[in-house]
Amino acid sequence: MRMGWEWAVALRHLRGRHHIGFISVVTWFSVAGIFLGTAALILVLAVMSGFESEVQGRIIGLDAHLRIRSWQDRGIGGHEALMRELRDMPHLKELQPYVLDKGMLRFQGNSEGAVIRGGTAEGLATVLGRPGSIVEGVGTVRKLSADGLPGMLVGRYLASNLGVVPGDTLLLLSPTGVVSSFSQPLVRRFLVRGVFELGIYEFDDAIAFVDLQEAQNLFRLGGRVTGLEVRLDDVEQAPEAKAWLDGKLQFPLGAWTWYDMHKNLFSMMKLEKWMMFIMLSLIVLVAAFNIISVLTMVTMERRREIGILKAMGADPAAIRRIFVREGLILGGSGTLLGAALGLFICWLQIRFKLLSLPPDVYFISTFPVELRWPDILMVVGSALLISLLATLYPAWRASGLHPVEVIRHDG
Repeated sequence: MRMGWEWAVALRHLRGRHHIGFISVVTWFSVAGIFLGTAALILVLAVMSGFESEVQGRIIGLDAHLRIRSWQDRGIGGHEALMRELRDMPHLKELQPYVLDKGMLRFQGNSEGAVIRGGTAEGLATVLGRPGSIVEGVGTVRKLSADGLPGMLVGRYLASNLGVVPGDTLLLLSPTGVVSSFSQPLVRRFLVRGVFELGIYEFDDAIAFVDLQEAQNLFRLGGRVTGLEVRLDDVEQAPEAKAWLDGKLQFPLGAWTWYDMHKNLFSMMKLEKWMMFIMLSLIVLVAAFNIISVLTMVTMERRREIGILKAMGADPAAIRRIFVREGLILGGSGTLLGAALGLFICWLQIRFKLLSLPPDVYFISTFPVELRWPDILMVVGSALLISLLATLYPAWRASGLHPVEVIRHDG
């Protein structure tokens, strides 16, 4: 009850008729600024979280959760025995060998550098198993007959640059073993069996899939492979699986998680997200200066009332609490209304896909939105904290007024 009168006085100061009409205008501007800033923060963070999750899902879907390879980049020999040793890995879902190297594709005078990825039929099926991944042809690289050409799957943009379609025969040149101008690259003919689209331009523009054994022969690996791909039943267990592998593998072998392999990309996305948070927080900060202006002008207008309250026994701490409550009413109302608007717009986008993107430019057709409660709580908490800090100076000024001098001069 003792604290109730402070709320009543705070509400009366904000709702009462002001002699200075400018106070009412600035009051509404301060609430509107925090309202718009909070809504914008929630919307931007939700969209950026959605993009981050979309990219992460696509990369994890077509790349391994972990890779095992040699620190010396000399490949792994005896990988079959190593795979048998790792079968009891926690959360293991799939373990496949792969070959990864660079080559040159040539077709009718067109040449393009490419990343050649050799894998087993099971491994390729996992990568290309998403509906719509194969846009032309079939999703297999096996030979059509015993004496036929080995098959190849080519990325959509790589196929467009070369001008190939399923059924065409192209040349693959391997630079492995070329040590001088007198050395000849190894050349193999491949039949294009299909064209795929994984949804990430860098992959669709550069990758070609071939059979594991063909890649081993092409890059003169013998029985070695570049490494092993590990897929888990839960991608969140990748750090735990990496720790387990670190205890099993001996130098020069090591393990890398999906985050380690794409660390620069995800670090950049996180940096952009927090930079946007900081820049949009300036909207709330500007609104907080309006709160300072409002409370300072209320202090000037209500000097006589403050003096009477102090003469009646209100201590400086109570006066400070009144002005802190006024600032929290302004900041809290703007924050809650802005959060409600931001959440509502996010819900509309999630439910009805109102905002679209050109799918031929981006790898998605609509703005991805993902609401993360830690982000929402951080936005709301930051707006309230800024509003609270904005009340400290006016509250200190109001609590320092001397009641006798105020009543004598304003009476």
